[in-house]
Order: sequence, then C-alpha cells, then structure tokens
Amino acid sequence: MASTTTALVTGANKGLGRETVRRLAGLGWQVFLAARDTTRGMAAAAELVGDGLSVEFVPLDVTSDESVTAAAGTVKARAGRLDVLVNNAGIGGTNSAPADTLVFDLREVFEVNVFGPVRVTHAFLPLLRASEHPRIVMVSSGMGSVATITDPSLSGLVPPTLAYPASKSALNMITTQYASALSDIKINAVDPGYTATDMTNNSGFQTVTEGTDAIVRLADIGSDGPTGGFFDRTGPVSW
Repeated sequence: MASTTTALVTGANKGLGRETVRRLAGLGWQVFLAARDTTRGMAAAAELVGDGLSVEFVPLDVTSDESVTAAAGTVKARAGRLDVLVNNAGIGGTNSAPADTLVFDLREVFEVNVFGPVRVTHAFLPLLRASEHPRIVMVSSGMGSVATITDPSLSGLVPPTLAYPASKSALNMITTQYASALSDIKINAVDPGYTATDMTNNSGFQTVTEGTDAIVRLADIGSDGPTGGFFDRTGPVSW
C-alpha cells in the first residue's frame, strides 16, 4: 500500500462521496470509504471491491471525537500515512425561512458541515504530514459563495435560508485559513454544482460523475497545484 496514493473520503456511502471513492480508486489509489452508517458503508465498499477497486470501509462519524480518532488510528495501521483527505460529509438541514429558523437548526448543520471538517482535518494532520505531497479537498457549495448568492441575475432562484449557506461560507473561510497556515499541504474548496443526489431530491441537472469532477481534479493536483482556492468543474469560483 505504501507505493500507491492513499485517500480517505468522508460521507462516502452514497452520492458524491461514493462516486469520488470510485473515481479515485479507478486511478489506482488505495481509498478509504468513510461513513457513519456501518451497514451502508460496508455495502458500498463491497460493491466497489467487487468491481476490482482497492477500497476499504472505515467507520467515521464526523460529529464524534472518538469515532474520528479511531478512524485515524485505522488508517495509520493500514497505510501509515494519508495523501489525500476529502471532507465530503454534509447535510442540508432545514429549508425554513430565516425568520422561522432557530439556533438549533444552525447548530445541527454546523456540527456536520463546519465542525466535522475541522475535527477530521485535525485528527488526520499527522498522517497527512507523513505524505510527500498531501492534499485536502473541502466539499463546499456555490450556496456558500456570497458573490453568487448576491448576484442580481440569480435573484429569486433560491429561497433564502440560513443554515446550509452559512455553514458553507464558514467552511470556505476555514479553507482559506488552513491554506494560509499550512503551507506544506495543498488545501482547496470545491463547488460540485447542482447535482442529482439525495440532498437535492435528485433534482440536480448534473450527474454524480459531473458533480465530482472538481473534487477529483483538486484531489489529484501536483505539487505545483493551487492552494487556498475555490473551484467548480469549469474553474475558479468567486468567494
């Protein structure tokens, strides 16, 4: 295993996470499919292994210190290092209007979408630093782009909500600060775009393969690649 690229993808039992695992493993990488739901995670990993891919399931709940620490221990024992971390796990939360949104609604979403990536990144930093070329991909959203949300040409297309957009804006800022502080690691945020997944009730116009284009591209950048940026499948995205 030490001779190939190693990666871990959170929230990977379905949707964008599972497709990311499939595509990265298709590059010949050893990929850890991390998910909170053990039954679904093991089933997803087994399907990919059945397709001849090097995939291993790792239980990981991004809201639990104990679970994240255990997952890092598993990866250390199996691989000794981690080359690529994809912080994909996320939830949509309530679609209630801002005036009807409670603090609890924000706290629940931030626990997964913001605190989760911080918890996972912190736990895996020692393994990433054992890599010759470590990369972190934060799966964000165009909903977290203030420039996009306030674009007059898009006015009225998306009803205003607090939790999900605010959580992704926070993740974007966290990405820039990590990138600024950790010059030895390439760290970028990506906007998958409007993709047909459970989170969009499969209403997105993109396939999961198209939705993972930016994730895979940023996961596979060279040592001369960007850091501290925000990208979608066509290129840079405005913050």
